[in-house]
Amino acid sequence: MKAKQRLIVAVIVLGLLMTGPFVVTSLLVWLDMKETERALLTNLLVSRLPVGTMMTLFGFALGVGVLHKLFKQYVEGLLRMAETLRLMLGANRNFRVSIEGPPEVQQLAQAANDLAEQRDVLMDDVDAQIATAKASVEEEKNRLAALMSELAQAVVVCNLDGRILLYNNRARLQFKALSQGPTSVAGGALIGLGRSIFSILEKSQVDHAEEVIRQRLLVGKTAISNFITTTRGGQLLRAQMVPVLAAGGEEGEAAMSGYVLTVENITRSIEEEERRDQALHSLTQGSRSSIANIRAAVANLLDYPDMEPELRERFLRVIDDEVAKRSQVIDQTMSQFSDAIKTRWPLEDILGIDIVAAAQRRIDDKLKLPTKTEEIDDALWIKADSFSLVFALVSLASKLQDHYQPRELRFRLTSAGKLAYLDLIWAGPAMSSETFYTWEMESMQIGSESSPLSLRDVIDRHGGEIWYEREKAAHRAFFRFVLPVAVPELESEPEERSRGKGRPEYYDFDLFRFEDKTIDLDRKLSDLTYTVFDTETTGLEPSKGDEIIQIGAARIVNNRLLRQEVFNQIVDPECPLKPESIPIHGITEDMVRGKPNIDVILPAFHEFCEDTVLIAHNAAFDMRFLQLKEERTGIRFTQPVLDTLLLSAVVHPNQESHKLDVILERLGITIGTRHNALEDALATGEVFLKLVKLLEDMGIVTVRQALEAAEKTYFARVKY
Repeated sequence: MKAKQRLIVAVIVLGLLMTGPFVVTSLLVWLDMKETERALLTNLLVSRLPVGTMMTLFGFALGVGVLHKLFKQYVEGLLRMAETLRLMLGANRNFRVSIEGPPEVQQLAQAANDLAEQRDVLMDDVDAQIATAKASVEEEKNRLAALMSELAQAVVVCNLDGRILLYNNRARLQFKALSQGPTSVAGGALIGLGRSIFSILEKSQVDHAEEVIRQRLLVGKTAISNFITTTRGGQLLRAQMVPVLAAGGEEGEAAMSGYVLTVENITRSIEEEERRDQALHSLTQGSRSSIANIRAAVANLLDYPDMEPELRERFLRVIDDEVAKRSQVIDQTMSQFSDAIKTRWPLEDILGIDIVAAAQRRIDDKLKLPTKTEEIDDALWIKADSFSLVFALVSLASKLQDHYQPRELRFRLTSAGKLAYLDLIWAGPAMSSETFYTWEMESMQIGSESSPLSLRDVIDRHGGEIWYEREKAAHRAFFRFVLPVAVPELESEPEERSRGKGRPEYYDFDLFRFEDKTIDLDRKLSDLTYTVFDTETTGLEPSKGDEIIQIGAARIVNNRLLRQEVFNQIVDPECPLKPESIPIHGITEDMVRGKPNIDVILPAFHEFCEDTVLIAHNAAFDMRFLQLKEERTGIRFTQPVLDTLLLSAVVHPNQESHKLDVILERLGITIGTRHNALEDALATGEVFLKLVKLLEDMGIVTVRQALEAAEKTYFARVKY
């Protein structure tokens, strides 16, 4: 029996105690009296009955008031204290019982707080010991995470069901670039922890590669398999698979618990190879006939030295025409070949002083020309292909030596803002602009070494510039290479990094035990995958025309809130924003205009949260907005929905408020900002993870049980 029901019973008992003895006594006296006595008593009571009734009712009301106050102080106060103690036991151990109520309850609360303080001291000591024990394990884990995170190659680790257990940043960016359709909106690429790799790669090819590895394991060969597959957008991917063997297991079929995929997009390289092959084919095509014509003409000229001048002239024109054609074909081929080389150039961050030192060594070795340095910024980093840049410097030095015979060369390295200036200086006569242009466009050469590239090609590849400049006062000149200064590579999505603590949460090795793919309401709450979401809207009345202006969502996989796998999109509501709502959510007219409307965003969000249970705070409000768009977009959200407001009412029925801010404080959760859809969704996710533990303490362990308990709360009656 609930506490309030017991209060009602107590009130009834009080009423019976106040009136029952009097009524029974009066009845016994009435039955023992004679008729004349009864008539006399009736006359006496009738005139005084109102006073007696009023006194009785007054006494009853007074008794109910006293009983209600005692109930509030002792019964409800103790119930709140019990809920607080449960919070201190699990969700928020720093929470404390409020010292309130009658003296006896206050003493009990103080004793509970003292015990909590003592418990915290012991737990801090235990936590410190556990932290020390875990330090080495975490270090190894972080090393692996760092390795995976910083690899330049896309790496994905899956379990045998094809569920993604780990992926690095390169994989995320690569698959995001390949995503099409709704998933391309708001970064909603389908890669993510717990998602299926088969939404990206062809399942039959992955299965075949897995089978190849099993066969190789059985015969003791190197367990590796390669395959090439195509995406829905026609991109070519080359994948390499290696197995993940169970810890402590022997090599063999049973020991394989997953696999590692390294994926490379080879579409561009294949296209380049095709262009290069085509260029070589064009080079050779017709060469045989041209050479045959030339040989025939030369043979005739040699065999018949006394032939007629007119005939000799015809043979010479044949030779000249054929040579001109071949020369043109060779020039075209070299141009295409140099373009292919340029696309393969990797640019790396390198110290400028290292470039200068390498150029000095090569000039000394190849040209025997003395070099010096002046004004060198030895801490300046540039982004360059060191080989081609050094080749260009030495090539220029070689030309200077051939044309101007300088006694020495000097290098100067400075910077201005985001640009680095690398100067090659010499003393000598002035150079004409025509000569510089010729040097810039000619293929580079150093003695017998040549390159199909020109100085201009090298400069263009580096995104820089080069010019010739004269220092008249010093009677010297210099070539200035303008190159971009290397800066730390910007994170593609710094906002995502800032939401996480430390390294991105791209890994979860516990997911090797992940098995089921469907939403089973009888599975444990901690085992399912969730999408926690929130919306910002133009107002609070969805049925009166208010619209969604932002959707923010994150995934919870394996009982972890994944702050890197988020959906965050501003939506154009196609109607004016209400001025009074702008200070709340901070979204202005300028921010929503030109953004995709709900017809584009809702399919993307639907795909993002596919096969997951939805979670929201005050979910009825958000779901109402989504439901009103069903007819327009054809998108229906049919999965189960859990509401943290209702779940809070389930675990803390005696608390006065279940607003998100209050729950956050109650559960000891600290967040940065509020009233942003994504941040509120993340806060709701934190709340849900705390509530799961409290629900389990109450015996509510499955989604079905949580839904049934939530439906019984008072707040479940709220409609929008």
